[in-house]
Formats: sequence, structure tokens, C-alpha cells
Amino acid sequence: MQQLSDRINNLPVSETLAMAAKARELKAEGKDIISLSLGEPDFNTPDFIKDAAKQAIDDNYNSYSPVDGYLDLREAICRKFKRDNNLTYSPNQIVVSTGAKQSIANIALVLLNPGDEVLLPAPYWVSYSAIATLAEATYKEIPSSIDTDFKITPEQLEAAITPKTKLIFFNSPNNPSGTVYTESEYRAFAKILEKYPNIYILSDEIYEHINYGQPNFSFASIESMYDRTITVNGVAKAFAMTGWRIGYMGGPAWIAKACTKIQGQITSGANCIAQRATIAALDAPVSKIQFMVDEFHKRRDLVLELLSEIKGININTPKGAFYVFPDVSSYFGKTIDGVTINDAGDFSMFLLEKANVATVTGGAFGAPDCIRLSYAASTEDLKEAFKRIKNVLN
Repeated sequence: MQQLSDRINNLPVSETLAMAAKARELKAEGKDIISLSLGEPDFNTPDFIKDAAKQAIDDNYNSYSPVDGYLDLREAICRKFKRDNNLTYSPNQIVVSTGAKQSIANIALVLLNPGDEVLLPAPYWVSYSAIATLAEATYKEIPSSIDTDFKITPEQLEAAITPKTKLIFFNSPNNPSGTVYTESEYRAFAKILEKYPNIYILSDEIYEHINYGQPNFSFASIESMYDRTITVNGVAKAFAMTGWRIGYMGGPAWIAKACTKIQGQITSGANCIAQRATIAALDAPVSKIQFMVDEFHKRRDLVLELLSEIKGININTPKGAFYVFPDVSSYFGKTIDGVTINDAGDFSMFLLEKANVATVTGGAFGAPDCIRLSYAASTEDLKEAFKRIKNVLN
């Protein structure tokens, strides 16, 4: 008799990973699938970072690393926060983890009790709600739409707050929408949150360097929010290091200490070689990765142009990350090629089966009218993917 815990039974499967697995399955069957489902840069990790990893192997970095990360890496993270985000942290306020996802899970598990409430401005990354559920908290979505550039308002934020609210997740540049909040918009949220001193803020800034003219602003750099904000970042997206699995957090020392404690019982310290490579990545000038950002910018413009040629798809212009998040609700209730499309999940599956293009339903991100398309793919693949989508829809 199979008796799994309620914890695992209540946990949804990641829609992005499920779609990626489905695409791989169809590829293995010989189908020519173009995957626009995963948020994974298609660049190689820059050579200067690989060289640092090779050096670490030669220098015999092969022992368990400190649970919260090597001291010289945490010092490099402090320098990075000061240089890029105007944030002053000490090494005892930093915890290095096996990816930013673990950093987020650590924070949720050390701050949330059963019945606490998490606010999620929608659309939000699929794992936020799952991690809140894992921490036995409840979560509440604050909706937005393509008409507001997928941004919530201060009034919406205040209306969502209840006595049970403990944590709010901000993510800019945003996954899945590519939306970037401005300094003045974040300051307006801070004005609201100043009235509610028991609420903490998790600011996920993993896409900070991938922005197109709208610079990243860190929520923790607002003086009144510094002691209540935990900033999460990592090297996966900006440095094309997804598989290296290094993320980190900076925040109040007592939260960092608690995150170290929980991590010590789950994974202990992150990969030693990847940590050494991360020092090289973070100490390098940001200009060293500008070539990737410039390429993403070109691809964004290409994708918006190609999408504008497809009837019934409503688009806005994302200012960061490498996603477009079109509203496809005009297709709901229609039958195309014998398939009835009731929602974004059906639409996404239709594109996979009829156009051989993998995308992700917006329902997974708290935005049921949309689908997410990643343009972290080659220009050739993007042109071919949108040609196929246009053919099956037009």
C-alpha cells in the first residue's frame, strides 16, 4: 500500500519542468520539437568562469564547503551587492545555496508557520506558491493583466494584506512576464508596507542584469525596508550557469543564521568547484556579460515582431528577462483543426501537438489568459517556431 505524506500529495509538479519533460519525450520519439518552455540561456558559460573552475579542481577544492558558503565567496557577494545594488551586507548576512530556488525555500521554511499568509503579485514564478504550500502557509494571488503591463498597484497590495500576512514575494525583472518595476513603483509599495512592520519581503532579483533600458532597482535599498527584505540572486541566468546550481541570499543576520541552520540539515554547503567559479563571475565587471544581454534584446524585438503577425495574440513589450507572456484568451472557446481550446493549458498543448513548439501555460503562473514563451533559444529556432505557430493558428 502506497502511503505518501500529505505534504508531497499537496505539492504540484512544476509546470515548466513537466512541459520540458513532455517535449524531451516527443523528441525521443523522433518529433522535431522546438522548446520555448525552459528559462535557460542557450549560451555557453563564459571561459573566464570555466577557467576558475578548472583552477579550483587543480587546487584540490574537493572537501565539504562551509554550510553558508566559502567566506571569500560571501565577501565577493557583499562586493557585488554594493557595486550593483547599493546594498551594504556583511558576510554573516549572506548564505550561498544550491541554486536560488533553495535560497527561496530556506527563507520560506524559516519564516513561515502553518496558517501564515504569503502574498504573490501575479503573474509569479511557479515555485513560489509550491514553496509556500510546502512551508504549510497559504498564499494569495494579487492579479494583474497585460493592460497594466502585468504590474499591481499599491492599492491592490494594501487591499490584499490581512492580519495573517507574513511574507510578500517581489520579482523584477519578472518571470514569466519580463516586467520590470521602477524605483518609484517600489517606493510606493514601501510606503504601504511601512504601516505593516510584521510583513517581510522576499525580493527575487535573479534576472537583474537582463534588462533593456529599465535598470534594476533593489527593494532592500529603500532604507525603511532594509531590515525586512531578503534579496535573492544567483548566477544561473546572467552568467549562463543554470547547471552549476549556485544561488545566494542577503538579508538580516538572524534570518541568514536560520537559513544556514536549515540548510545544514538538508544539503549542507553548495558545490565547492561551482562556488570558486562564482567568485570569478561576481568579481568580473558586468560588461563581460553584456554580449548576452544585447543578444537577448535583439531576440526580444524579433519575437515581438513575429508575434505581431499572428491574429488574436495580444502582446506588450517586456523590459527584462527573456520571456514574452502574450494574452491568448481570444482563442478560448474556439475549435482549430478539430481541437477545442478552453484555456491556456489547452492552447499550450495544442501548440506542442500541432506545431511541435513547447510553451508553458500561464495558469501555472497565476495568469490563466496567457502563455509563457522563452526566447532563450537561437534566432533560427525562434523564426521556425513562430512560423509554425502562425501556420497552425492562421
